[in-house]
Amino acid sequence: MQQIPTPGLEWFADFEVEVGAPIEVGRTQHGLRRLIPILGGSARGEGWSASVLPGGADHQAVLTPRLVELDARYVLRTDGGDCIYVHNRAIRCAPEAVTARLMRGEPVPPEEVYFRCTPSFEASAPAWQWITEQVFLGSGVRTPDKVLMRFFRVL
Repeated sequence: MQQIPTPGLEWFADFEVEVGAPIEVGRTQHGLRRLIPILGGSARGEGWSASVLPGGADHQAVLTPRLVELDARYVLRTDGGDCIYVHNRAIRCAPEAVTARLMRGEPVPPEEVYFRCTPSFEASAPAWQWITEQVFLGSGVRTPDKVLMRFFRVL
């Protein structure tokens, strides 16, 4: 049998996404629906930086008292002027009491929450075409007014 390669990880970027107050839709057939406005922020990688443009949102489904699915969509503008569309799917899982604290906007130590994500990117600029052809993984931390994330390219 052919040897199947084991993927590695290479640091890609750190993101700091500023968020607004949640808009709670209520309980639907897909769980408790919430929309978290994205107000701005920044991204920094090796040799590049970008701003997170306002206007995106994180669409959340609170599926159980422990588990939340996140689906964030927003745009970066690099310091070179290129725009990059970000679509980041994630899960956040924690004990029920910790999830309740997060939902109330309280600070929670990162080690109490499993927050992992799979961002994907779309770019029209030739310099950024390569990120549309790669797989990325990440981990995150939610603070009362920001989401901090570290993304890795899967080798």
